Amino acid sequence: MTTHSNANDLAALLRSVFGFSSFRANQREVCEAAMAGRDLLLVMPTGAGKSLCYQLPAVARGGTALVVSPLIALMEDQAAKLGALGLRVARIHSGLERTVARQACADYLNGSLQFLFIAPERLRVSGFPEMLAKRRLALVAIDEAHCISQWGHDFRPDYRMLGQHLPALRGEGQPVPVLAMTATATPDVQADIVAQLGMVKPALFIHGFRRDNLAIEVVELPVPERAGVIANLLAVPQRRPAIVYATSRKQAERLAEELSLTSSRSGGSGRLAGRIAAAAYHAGLDAETREQVQTAFQAGELEVVVATIAFGMGIDKADIRTVIHAGLPATLEGYYQEIGRAGRDGALSRTFLMHSYADQRTHDFFLNRDYPPTEHLAQVFRALGQEPRAVEELRAASRLSEEEFDKALEKLEIHGGARRDFGGSPRRVAAGATGWKKTYAVQAQYRAEQFARVLRYTELNECRMSALVRHFGDVEDAKQPCGVCDVCDAEGAVLRLFRRASEQERAIARRILEDLRGVVYKEEAPTDRSSSVGWKATGTLQRNLDLVGRISRDEYEGLLGALLQAGLIEIEGAEFEKDGELIRFRKARLTEAGLETHRGAPLDLLISDGIVEEFGGRAAAPARKASAARKTVASKAPAGKSAAAEPARLTAAAEALAGRIREWRAAEAKRLRVPAYVVLHDRTIAALAAARPRNPKELLEIDGVGAAKVERFGEQILRLCAGE
Repeated sequence: MTTHSNANDLAALLRSVFGFSSFRANQREVCEAAMAGRDLLLVMPTGAGKSLCYQLPAVARGGTALVVSPLIALMEDQAAKLGALGLRVARIHSGLERTVARQACADYLNGSLQFLFIAPERLRVSGFPEMLAKRRLALVAIDEAHCISQWGHDFRPDYRMLGQHLPALRGEGQPVPVLAMTATATPDVQADIVAQLGMVKPALFIHGFRRDNLAIEVVELPVPERAGVIANLLAVPQRRPAIVYATSRKQAERLAEELSLTSSRSGGSGRLAGRIAAAAYHAGLDAETREQVQTAFQAGELEVVVATIAFGMGIDKADIRTVIHAGLPATLEGYYQEIGRAGRDGALSRTFLMHSYADQRTHDFFLNRDYPPTEHLAQVFRALGQEPRAVEELRAASRLSEEEFDKALEKLEIHGGARRDFGGSPRRVAAGATGWKKTYAVQAQYRAEQFARVLRYTELNECRMSALVRHFGDVEDAKQPCGVCDVCDAEGAVLRLFRRASEQERAIARRILEDLRGVVYKEEAPTDRSSSVGWKATGTLQRNLDLVGRISRDEYEGLLGALLQAGLIEIEGAEFEKDGELIRFRKARLTEAGLETHRGAPLDLLISDGIVEEFGGRAAAPARKASAARKTVASKAPAGKSAAAEPARLTAAAEALAGRIREWRAAEAKRLRVPAYVVLHDRTIAALAAARPRNPKELLEIDGVGAAKVERFGEQILRLCAGE
């Protein structure tokens, strides 16, 4: 086996072994830390190049790297890619024949492997950890490391056991480094990973969660209507390849069948456009079928895969254009990881999150199933003794069903109430510590709170990506809106339907602005708009409105969303502690644009109003037709184009005018300290350049230009269009 000393130039190996001319952002620093033998935790978004951060140091350090991964699909994908580079790779997991696993062990022991991939469950097999410890490793890489933490969104009990095996695997003297990698870890999960793995002064690399090429839409939609809407969305070829996430295996099978057997229609026109090549992918399928689906999807033979949220995909495919959630995920971490599989090539991609009250009932069922009553755990705990007993014997003597017993025992093991006997077969357990009740109750409550955060996310009237970035602890980066989600760019939304606000709604919106304006002027005017001056709780705002006339919660939230989309207010999450309980709330304040909107000025506001008729929504009322027509055009993008709305083709002169308008917009946005899209959308600029309006009346006919924009920017825009 060829080995490389630590002095080798990592950049040279990057070129000669992996074929890359340069590192991606942050990769070099991570690789250098691993080369220096440091333990490290790497939290980096999906598709940002985490795998190279253990693969390159492993080759450079020489010997065999042990890679622990919970996803067979991901393991197979990475092993295949390394093998294609001429590296010597083996993997051991439940989907392989025993002869393959035996050969992998033999190759490992004789030193002929550079990478050995294993599933965490293998460490339960008697004698397997001892076999691994017979050779000194180059490093230990733990993929999807959030699975280690009981606070992680995809916690695996077998991953929790890794910490007890690591000392033997790391060896004596100078221990081999442990590299933990994940795309989704909140600050709490990060700390738990480090503690559970016993990392020694680890280097922490926590890098940007922002993905501004993902246009996120969140839509409320009854469960029975979702299959038809999904089929209509994916009937547009430019929205494929796609991944659809289902909440159960049954739903995955049903959706895949409907997509593949029901003829799709072109853009809602009724013309048959062929069938969508779709297949289900979940843990209930045999290994051969899962591998066939994965291979076909990677090769482009399958256009759509419908996967269960619980199982995940582990697919590295750069050109996925759409990710659809046909139900609410259990956690924001899981949701972020799943939408992150779209648009890894950097092109604009769309994600759709569908929800209704029925999703809450479904997750309540799953929570009760996965976190059984404390009495179930206590019953099993009382049956345990200090001497190990066979699990089958305990199960047979239990008054619980097989599923209830297994779940209760699993939770006892996780929380220290049961000790597993690793020395023999059949599996045996003994009584553990008595403090399991407290930690179990805390974890069950945490799981319920995770889903509550998902519900809050669907109700937020703030940039979808910023809310996710803030969830992972990056408060500073969360201040920058993405500009492409359904909150930032209501007019560019594909599925959600928006209408112009009525005069009565605009009157209420003015009261909200005036209420917030009063907060600003009651305080000393701040020189720094990022200060806390001028914030007001959104609940207080609504109560003030109720003093002069009742307004429903939905109507109020719709108006807040419209004001946010118009760039007139900003909203943040906040919290305070009262009587030992953490109280969460939202607060709002005026933006610079909001401050400059004088009293009585016309407001051009868009209100969320269901989904577009083309996708199964109700017919648009006259006031809504403009938005509906806009979305119909967007859904018929020409072949080879993104599913996003495409601007009209411009002449050379019109393109030059569009360039001048964009330059003016950039300067104006900088002056106002708002995102450029708040001034004018790209689609509006293209329409202006094509039409060249000559007066305010013609300017008002341009989609995306309302009375407020004409009053504020009209004179400057008309001068630009006139060539002045």
